[in-house]
Amino acid sequence: MKENKMGVMPVGKLLITMSLPMMASMLMQALYNVVDSIFVSNYAPGALTAVTLAFPIQTLIIAFANGAGVGMNALVSRFLGEKRPEEANKAARHGALLALCSYGIFLLFGLFLARPFMYSHETAQTGRDVLEMGTSYLSVVCIFSFGVFTQIVFERLFQSTGRTVYSMIIQSTGAVINMILDPIMIFGYLGFPEMGVTGAAVATVVGQITAATLGATLCAFKNPEVRLELGKLFRVDRALLRQMLVIGIPTTVMQAIGSVMSYAMDLILVAFEAATDVFGAYFKIQSFVCMPVFGLNAGMVPIIAYNYGARNKDRITKTIRFSILIGEGITTLGFLAFQLIPETLLGMFNPSAEMLRIGVPALRIISIHFLMCGASIVIGSVFQALGNGVYSAIVSFMRQLVVLLPVAWVFSRVFGLEAVWWCFPIAEAVSLATSVFLLIRIRKNVISQL
Repeated sequence: MKENKMGVMPVGKLLITMSLPMMASMLMQALYNVVDSIFVSNYAPGALTAVTLAFPIQTLIIAFANGAGVGMNALVSRFLGEKRPEEANKAARHGALLALCSYGIFLLFGLFLARPFMYSHETAQTGRDVLEMGTSYLSVVCIFSFGVFTQIVFERLFQSTGRTVYSMIIQSTGAVINMILDPIMIFGYLGFPEMGVTGAAVATVVGQITAATLGATLCAFKNPEVRLELGKLFRVDRALLRQMLVIGIPTTVMQAIGSVMSYAMDLILVAFEAATDVFGAYFKIQSFVCMPVFGLNAGMVPIIAYNYGARNKDRITKTIRFSILIGEGITTLGFLAFQLIPETLLGMFNPSAEMLRIGVPALRIISIHFLMCGASIVIGSVFQALGNGVYSAIVSFMRQLVVLLPVAWVFSRVFGLEAVWWCFPIAEAVSLATSVFLLIRIRKNVISQL
């Protein structure tokens, strides 16, 4: 096989050229998340709360999709580095099968469990109108989630071969269509019926399905190193599937823990007026900080996996070093923005006076964790690229379930709402310390042995 650029191009240049398209794509995705919430918040009182309460399940959908995608991505890149193209094709096929099975779970959830989930938030502060809006939104997102599963499969296939510009095109197309359709579907412009919060969900799934269709078309003609042989989809290689699950399940668990954290934080904050809206707004805004780092990781993972297959430890080490520096630079800029202009950031969401009163100090406190999270996010993806995704899951479990939620619950009971936000920097400090310890261990036991 002809040597892929991931094995020969200078590491700094390679990382930038592969990551920049994905960072741009992730920023577009972050913009869509914020625009979606802006339109919803201007539709009706309680609409932003409804979408915020549905957010943990949306996060869970992405967790399952990325779990299948990360396992497929790492193995396809590794097999290409080892010059085993048929195994790379087989890995791609198994990734698609996992995505299909995962969709089936959320199809059933959307049909039967969306309403019970939303009504688990019922309190005096969240009326039935809010819960009904959330139920409608969540049902649509889950039932039609085959679009996002398919979209992520094709994005990851392009990342596996270093063609990240096509991943950017796929994801950006879905986000742009979503943003165009949001006001049309929500408010009923251009002859469409006014659908409110349900319209936001329809815009989301239409964008995802369109992006998936584009991804399938591009992959058929622009990704010659990998063939997705759907005719062999159900020919399962148990050893390969097990290997993919070992890499992918920790990713799913790690992001699913984030979904559990969001759900539990909603239950903690729902007792405080406007606190849930502040938390929802924070999650949308912070995506502008974290999404570019995820884009950086999307470029980094196939480089490390490819060179792991090629047994080139020098290129692996350089890639890790450059990625941590860039990741920390991005999140430090986010910290400065949250410290200097929190009123402006919250102002995008049509905030009430109470939301601004509690939200401005909340953003300043929470953003302290940005000073540490760039390195933590990058190191977690290094573990996945080297086939040690369990380490990523351990770090995520420590951060969100062992530290963040217990601290938030205790602080809410003992010190009040303003103290709750300190759970984020406290948990991030624990996460970074754990990540560095495990990175030193994996460098000694894995990288240095190549």
